[in-house]
Amino acid sequence: MTATPAPTDATTRLRVRWLGTVPYGEALALQQGLFSHGRDQHLLLLEHPHVFTYGPRTDLAANLRCDPAAVGAELVPVKRGGDVTYHGPGQLVGYPIVSVANSYGASDHVCAVQRVVVGALHDLGLTSAGCLPEYPGVWIDPDGPNPRKICAIGVRLSHGRTMHGFALNVTTDLTYMRDHIVPCGIADKPVTSIAEEFAAAGTGREITMREVADAIVRRAAEVWGDGVAERQDVAWRHRPDDLSAFSRGEGPGTSVRTAADHGIRAQTVRMRHRLDRAGVSDGLAIATRKPEWLRPKVVHGPEVLSLKHTVRDLGLVTVCEEAGCPNLSDCWSDGTATFMVLGERCTRACGFCLVDTRKPLAPSDDEPARVAEAVERTGLDHVVLTMVARDDLPDGGMGHVARCIEAIRHRRPSARIETLVSDARGDAAALEVLFAARPDVMNHNVETVARLQRAVRPSAGYARSLGVLARSKQAGLTTKSGLVVGMGETVAELDGCLADLAAIGVDIVTIGQYLRPTSHHLPVDRWVEPHEFERWRELGESWGIGHVEASPLTRSSYHARQAAEHVSPVSVSRR
Repeated sequence: MTATPAPTDATTRLRVRWLGTVPYGEALALQQGLFSHGRDQHLLLLEHPHVFTYGPRTDLAANLRCDPAAVGAELVPVKRGGDVTYHGPGQLVGYPIVSVANSYGASDHVCAVQRVVVGALHDLGLTSAGCLPEYPGVWIDPDGPNPRKICAIGVRLSHGRTMHGFALNVTTDLTYMRDHIVPCGIADKPVTSIAEEFAAAGTGREITMREVADAIVRRAAEVWGDGVAERQDVAWRHRPDDLSAFSRGEGPGTSVRTAADHGIRAQTVRMRHRLDRAGVSDGLAIATRKPEWLRPKVVHGPEVLSLKHTVRDLGLVTVCEEAGCPNLSDCWSDGTATFMVLGERCTRACGFCLVDTRKPLAPSDDEPARVAEAVERTGLDHVVLTMVARDDLPDGGMGHVARCIEAIRHRRPSARIETLVSDARGDAAALEVLFAARPDVMNHNVETVARLQRAVRPSAGYARSLGVLARSKQAGLTTKSGLVVGMGETVAELDGCLADLAAIGVDIVTIGQYLRPTSHHLPVDRWVEPHEFERWRELGESWGIGHVEASPLTRSSYHARQAAEHVSPVSVSRR
C-alpha cells in the first residue's frame, strides 16, 4: 500500500506507520507519547530485536528458562496483561493506540485485536486460525486436537485509550519461545508461525513481512478506521551498507571521484541507491536558479559584527555560519544565536548536511565556560546550543550539552536556553542527563517523512526521533522539532508527519525549504511555494501544535525566541 492523503479531520481514520526494526524501549517511548497526548487512531507496525517482556503478574522463576543476555536478548518489564513474551526478527508486532468508548473493557479490546489478526490470517490462506475461549491470542486449529499459538496479545486500557498489542509469528525463530520461555505462561500448548504452517501444509509458499503487514492493515482499517487508513512506511529494504561509513566505524567515507577530499562524505553511488529505493527522482540541477522568495536579504549591523568578533575571540563555532544559514543577520540582531558545541566534525553523514564528517576530536573541557562567556558578553536573550552527532561518546555528548546549560545559567541566568540535539542513539539514560539540566526548549529534528529517512539521514530513524521527542514531553519540557521540505516528500506525507508530531505533544515545529549545499548532496526535488508553508502552519496549529514556524527560509532556530515565548511566556521547564 502507498501513502494516502492525510485528512484534516483524522479522528475517524487510522494512521498506520510501518517503522522497520525498532528497539523495544524506543517503541515503548513512542507508544507512551501517543497514549498520553494523542487523539487520533494509530497503529504502529514493526519488528523488534530479540527481547523478552513480562507483565506485573509474571512468574519469571517458572516461565523464563534462560539468561536473556546469554541468548542476545533484553529483558524488559511492561505494564500490560499477560505473562512472559518474546519479540524478535521475523515477528510482526502491532501496537494499536486507539480511543475506545468508556463502556469498552480490556476484554473487548482483546477481541477487536483478535478479529484483526484472525481476519488477516484468513486472507493469507490460514483459514483454520481462530481463538481459544480460555486463552487470549490467536491460534491455529483451535478446535482440533493440536491447537498452536501463532499470535500473542497483551494490552493496556486506561481512560478510554489503549496501548501494547499483538505479536504475530511470521518467519520467527521459534527456538526463543520453545526453549527459552514458557510463552505467555502456557506450558502445554505449542507455538507456530505462518512460515511453519505453510511448510507443514506443503504449499511451497514463502511469506514476506510486507504481505502480512498489508493484510493486517486492511483488517485494522475496518476495525479502527472506518475502513480508511493513512499509511506511511519507512524503507522496507535496509542493509548495513545503507548506513554512513563513519557510523559503521569505517571513517568518513570517500567520494566516487577522489579519496583525497576528506571534507566531503559524498558516497554518491550509495546515496543514489537509497534515493531510488525511496522513489525519489534526480530532482533539480544544482545550477537551477532559485525563486525570488528564496533570496535572503542580509544586513550586518553592529550587533551582528559584535557577536562575530566575540565568537572569533573565544574560539567558538556557530551553526549559523557553519551551515550557511540565510537568517544569520536577522537572528543575531534580534539577540538570538546558535552555538555548535562538541566540535565541528560529525559522526554521521546525512544526505542534506554540510558539516564535516572526519573523525571528531575529543570535546574541549573549557567549551562550556567559553560559550557562557560569549553569552554574557553579548547579552543574548535566547541561546540555542546545537551539536554534531557524537556516536563516539558513551552518552552521545548529552553530558557536555548539560554542562553548557549550567555554565550559561551561572553567567547569565535570564537567558532562555534551547538545545538542538542528536538522538543519542535512543539511549534513555543519556537523554535523561540532558533532561535533568532542564533546557527551556528541547529540540530534536525529525527532518523528513518516514519514507525518506534512509535516504536523508541513514544513521537515524523515524521511530527513534519520535521516541526522543516523546520522552522529552514526558519529562515536562517544552518540546520542538523541525522538518526540511523539497527533498521528494509528498504533501500527504508531510501532513502525516505533522500529525505524528502533534500526537506526541510537540509544542513547536519549524518547516523550511531544503537548499542543496553541493553536488555531492541530495538533490532538491522542487521549490515549495510560500502558500504551502502557510497551509502547513495552519494545519499543524489546528491539530494542537502550539506554534508552527513555516516559510521557505525557515531554519530550526529561526524566530526561536518568539516561538518559545508564544508557547511558554514564562518557562515552566526548569520547575
